[in-house]
Amino acid sequence: MSALSGQVVEYLRLRRALGFKLKREGRMLPQFVSWLDAAGAQTITVELAVAWARLPEGVQPIEWARRLGVVRGFARWLHTIDPATQIPPPDVFGARQQRPVPYVYSAAEISGLLQATRTLRPPLRAATHEALFGLLAATGLRVGESIALTRSDVDLTAGVITIRHAKFDRPRLVPLHPSVTSALHAYAARRDQICTAPKADTFFLSTVGTALSYSRVRQTFAQISTAIGLRTTTRRPRIHD
Repeated sequence: MSALSGQVVEYLRLRRALGFKLKREGRMLPQFVSWLDAAGAQTITVELAVAWARLPEGVQPIEWARRLGVVRGFARWLHTIDPATQIPPPDVFGARQQRPVPYVYSAAEISGLLQATRTLRPPLRAATHEALFGLLAATGLRVGESIALTRSDVDLTAGVITIRHAKFDRPRLVPLHPSVTSALHAYAARRDQICTAPKADTFFLSTVGTALSYSRVRQTFAQISTAIGLRTTTRRPRIHD
């Protein structure tokens, strides 16, 4: 293992201990260091970092910028240990990822979405998505957090949801309004009436008794939001909005 490889391992270990998952960094930084080793380089320079970032052909500049950003974070940390390390500047490729402007839903639009879920078939799909989208609107949970909830995570007696793996992998508690607790009570009863032998312990179930998938939830949201005219070719509200 080269010195740089060992420093990558230490950098990832330290940042993950702070709660960062670093999936992209964990994949790309070993590739970057292997490329440096093959080039006979022992120090990160701006020239080498930019050259590695530009290796993929036929991609948008934003992809090069992402790759360079991974190296930049590592280089900033390494510079505190090895002052010879050069830190790549942020605007080399002139590409910045723009956050989409959030869509602000009206109360009537949210009600329309929930009403539209009742037309879904089969009945469990309708009940699940009405409860799920209602929970998202009322609490601001992320889709991934919601579909990962187990039955024990949803305390309908106390009116509290436990998110076990929130941002930075830290747990948090989400108190529920009584109207939300009531709606989830009704869903749980309907779910258990329809699906008597679930294959998963998740609170929200698919039509075959398994956990929901993020892609299918997004697909269903696109279907019903288009059906009621909320989603058009020029207006694309997202679930997390």
